[in-house]
Amino acid sequence: MREPCVYIMSNKPNGTLYVGVTSNLPARVWQHRTGAVPGFTSRYGLTKLVWYERHEQMAEAISREKQLKAGNRAGKIRLIEESNPHWNDLYTTL
Repeated sequence: MREPCVYIMSNKPNGTLYVGVTSNLPARVWQHRTGAVPGFTSRYGLTKLVWYERHEQMAEAISREKQLKAGNRAGKIRLIEESNPHWNDLYTTL
């Protein structure tokens, strides 16, 4: 079942952030956690899912991803801390 999501990965509280979009959040986060796909997240050790948001349509998720990427770091941190103040890894709650 496809479920469009926007998500943020990090390596530690207030650490490096990565914003992404996917239709299969558990599988995509697993790829980040294991370094299965070389790139930014594996280079910086971004293995913690710290925020995500589900959407009805992929177009909505992509639009939200673009909005977040265009925003500043403080806004992303505020978004994370509103729902996950301790920067817990949310992967186990999927």
